[in-house]
Amino acid sequence: MKIRVYYEDTDIGGVVYYANYLKFCERARSNLFFEKGMTPHQESEFFVVKKVEADYIKSATFADILEVTSEVLSKKGATVEIFHKIFRGEELLFEAKIMLVYLKNNKPSRIPKEILEIF
Repeated sequence: MKIRVYYEDTDIGGVVYYANYLKFCERARSNLFFEKGMTPHQESEFFVVKKVEADYIKSATFADILEVTSEVLSKKGATVEIFHKIFRGEELLFEAKIMLVYLKNNKPSRIPKEILEIF
């Protein structure tokens, strides 16, 4: 997924604020659903982030065009683990391993087959 860095994504120095890399990853995960005509959130069923391991390699800056990639590392029971990378052209800027937990009525629940197929 391609993302342009806007002024609102940066700090006073024009560098992307660290938390926004996680937002870019969230947009990429949501986009997986949108591309299939679905939504990642239904009334009482949705994913939450349980764990994040992030590595900030280089800084993105105002007006950059970034590419966010998503690779599923594992799918089991109520969890999905995804490895995200953010590039500026060929240059790796950020990577993160993110574990998601599927909740139904605010309790961990087995991920339905049709949702697992999205990943």
